Amino acid sequence: MTASWANAPQLRSIISEQPYPLMFATISGAHLYGFPSPDSDYDLRGVHILPLPEVVGLTIGRETIEVSKVEEGLEIDLVTHDLKKFCGLLLKRNGYVLEQLYSPLVVSTTPEHEELKAIAAGCITKYHSYHYLGFAQTQWGLLAKENPPRVKPLLYVYRVLLTGIHLMQTGVVEANLVKLNEKFQLPYISDLVARKLAGAERSVLATADLTWHDREYTRLCQELETASQQSHLQEEPSVKAALHELVVRVRLVSNK
Repeated sequence: MTASWANAPQLRSIISEQPYPLMFATISGAHLYGFPSPDSDYDLRGVHILPLPEVVGLTIGRETIEVSKVEEGLEIDLVTHDLKKFCGLLLKRNGYVLEQLYSPLVVSTTPEHEELKAIAAGCITKYHSYHYLGFAQTQWGLLAKENPPRVKPLLYVYRVLLTGIHLMQTGVVEANLVKLNEKFQLPYISDLVARKLAGAERSVLATADLTWHDREYTRLCQELETASQQSHLQEEPSVKAALHELVVRVRLVSNK
């Protein structure tokens, strides 16, 4: 069955309105993570190509474009980076951009998108674990302050921890919590996802539940740290030259 987002004209419309050509645009957020509520918005992420005069001239183009709008009842949040900035983030062990690049929910693509995906595998390092640990710790701190605590941020905590562990063990980016749990088989995940999918965007947890999840959160943080220490992934990105060549070539071609 075709996913509900696949043929959404609102997504195509907002892409067609962008001021610069796009290398790709994919869906991130709850739809990518496998637990969108009926009222979840659509988080579009991607890469645009600034024209050469707006890179080398005195008037510099927009490295990052952010658009939020409601299009025929669909809430859409679009963020794109210029290719150079995006590649710079790839080299800084940024898990967000990896997930955007490898998202299977593709709204717009090009041959260069596929080329970038192939090259970016050489950006994945064992130290991406710090990104996922940091994000999980921040989210857990925010969750612990909620009264009452909600299911949604708890799912985000588990999602990033399992994504990080899986990445350390396999070198493969997988951001979908449901698919991740096919490997990890944590029995509480399916219940939490079911509660989120039921439409209770602000469904809450009992205090006793949060105490139990605190122990599980701590366990998975430790597992991620161990997976990083034992990972066979490289310590530094190895494809800076290839990314440089791609940025230059795409920039020059787009100006012809």
